[in-house]
Amino acid sequence: MSPVSERRKFIRLEIPVEIAYVIEDSNILKKTQTKNISAEGLRVTSDEPMGDGSSMEIKLNFPNLPNPVHLYGKVIWSKRLSLEDGVPYDIGIEFTKVEEDNKNTFLKLLCDLIYAQARKISTSSGE
Repeated sequence: MSPVSERRKFIRLEIPVEIAYVIEDSNILKKTQTKNISAEGLRVTSDEPMGDGSSMEIKLNFPNLPNPVHLYGKVIWSKRLSLEDGVPYDIGIEFTKVEEDNKNTFLKLLCDLIYAQARKISTSSGE
C-alpha cells in the first residue's frame, strides 16, 4: 500500500473571513466569506460560476485588522455543489500577488491563526 501524498504546501484554515472582490474586466464588487484560507489561496462559495484562470482583485477583511489585506488571485477551479437549480459553486482561488505593504501582516496573521488553532487542539485533547 503506497502512502497518500498531500499536494498542498500550506495548512488550510477552516475559518470564515469576509472578502470583497472584483473580477478582471468587471466593475462589479462582490462580497462573500472564505470557507478556508492558506498562505497560497482560498476557497469561497459563489452564486455563479467563475471561469478557470479568471483574475481578480481581492480584499480580505480580518476582524482584528484595521485595514483589509489587498491581494490578487486567479480561479483555479470551480465546482457546482449540486445539480439542483440555484445551487452555489465552490471556487478555488490561488493568490498571484500580495501587495508589498500587506505581505508581512498577512503572513503573521496566518501564523497567529495556525498557532491559536494548534493551542485549541492541544488544550481540548488534555495535553
